[in-house]
Amino acid sequence: MSEVAITAQARFEFGKGAARKLRREGRIPAVIYGSGSELLHITLPEHELNLALRKPRVVLAVTFEGSTVITKPRDVQRDPVKRVLEHLDLVIISKLEAAARGSMAEAMKVAEAAAVEAGIDPGTVAAALQDAIARGEDPMAAALHAVADVRAQAEAYAAANAAQAEIDAAAAVAGAAAPAVEAAAEVPPSAPAPPATD
Repeated sequence: MSEVAITAQARFEFGKGAARKLRREGRIPAVIYGSGSELLHITLPEHELNLALRKPRVVLAVTFEGSTVITKPRDVQRDPVKRVLEHLDLVIISKLEAAARGSMAEAMKVAEAAAVEAGIDPGTVAAALQDAIARGEDPMAAALHAVADVRAQAEAYAAANAAQAEIDAAAAVAGAAAPAVEAAAEVPPSAPAPPATD
């Protein structure tokens, strides 16, 4: 399961200046909300958070003031140019939803590994996997179906390209023969033979 334990600290200062100061100290400002609880303003360690956010469908077990809440990222704000983390919104989720996200993450790993092995774009497989899960398929079954579907699409695309290449080659041959036929048609008829004399 893609669950990462991370420890938060309380945040008491707000505004751009305070946020910049926190980021210089290696901490990212964040908020936790949801499940009827009041909004919590926290900071999280930047390095650990960056590593956690690289995992697909990550679940963060945030420990704060002696208690732990299970959360998922809702909004990750990054600098548009430097792409560094600026702020994070986390929403509290149930253990059931956390388990579902873990199953999805495992299925994505399986699908991406199979895609790489088959020479298929992992991003395309991940999109097909998400579509299959949205239709209600089991994540692992969906992973296998997604790879098979994308492989079939890739084979069909390759076959269509090969057929088009054959058509293009035939057209090129016909195009090369056409000028010779036209040139032969343009040759003036030969002069009539002189009358035979006896």
